Amino acid sequence: MIVDDTPANLTLLQDMLRIEKYRVLAFPQGALALKAAANTPPDLILLDIIMPEMDGFEVCRQLKANPKLKNIPVLFISALSDNIDKVRAFQEGGVDYITKPFQFEEVHARVGVHLRSHLLERELRLHNEKLEKLVLEQVKEISAAQMSVIDAISSLVEVRDGDTQKHIGRTRQLCMILMNGLRKRSKYGKTLDDNFFDNVYNAAPLHDIGKVGIADSILLKPNKLTYEEFEIMKSHATIGASALETVLALDTRNKFIATGVSIARSHHERWDGSGYPDGLQGEAIPLSARIVSLADVYDALRSRRPYKEPFSHEESTRIIRQGSNAQFDSALVEAFIDGEEALAQLYINDK
Repeated sequence: MIVDDTPANLTLLQDMLRIEKYRVLAFPQGALALKAAANTPPDLILLDIIMPEMDGFEVCRQLKANPKLKNIPVLFISALSDNIDKVRAFQEGGVDYITKPFQFEEVHARVGVHLRSHLLERELRLHNEKLEKLVLEQVKEISAAQMSVIDAISSLVEVRDGDTQKHIGRTRQLCMILMNGLRKRSKYGKTLDDNFFDNVYNAAPLHDIGKVGIADSILLKPNKLTYEEFEIMKSHATIGASALETVLALDTRNKFIATGVSIARSHHERWDGSGYPDGLQGEAIPLSARIVSLADVYDALRSRRPYKEPFSHEESTRIIRQGSNAQFDSALVEAFIDGEEALAQLYINDK
């Protein structure tokens, strides 16, 4: 597409380009060119700057503001040779600048380079869109298999951490009990829909997945960690979140993985802001992470670890209550208290 208010320039450029077998549309006004481009987007636009009613800079701005037209390369053509004008042309979105009077070899070379580049970019974009669609279709087809793999990886993490696969099942059940308690409260009732339940239930096992990046000498140490060792241990939150973010980048709409990212990164944040890795406070902490945090702490208290014996339900409950409005969201502590009997049942006959 050529846009120039001087008929002689339109004729000259048309002749130059048609010699090279290009299909050319010519317009003497910017407004007409914009309408035509919206109906049939061209592959490249040669655009004059000084025109009545609407100059080339404004035409380019409107092109770049239109999602359908913003990727079309614009080559400014003008008798203006001042560097300020050239710089502005690039600032407005132009990819090149041809100074009048035209030279056939220069016009042919610049048009050819930018046209080939544009067509290659379009082919790449279409290829990526097809690839993304294919990936999404495959993701849907193997979602059940993925969940099995995720459970297996989570189980390996727990076994390496000296625990058993029971921790995964208990944490999920604890989360369900807490969410059911929260759902009864108007403050969270609308947030806790079935999709939220499913995502938290399925993503809860991913909370400690970052521990795969922690050395055994630290992860399995029976004694208290040093300051330096604890700082390394804390990094499991960001390691896990980073790994899941890589997966999320393949499908940014995947709410399950997005929930996993939030849980992995933020399940050690505290309601009073003293947690890690980001020092989030109050409701700035994702609700999913707050739920898993309390469930994880309760299960840790009830479980045997290299450095401690399991606590009783009564002692664990006392510690959870003390953490209300400090370590934990008070609404979650209330939901925990409401579900005490169900919580305790999870550990009956569990060695």
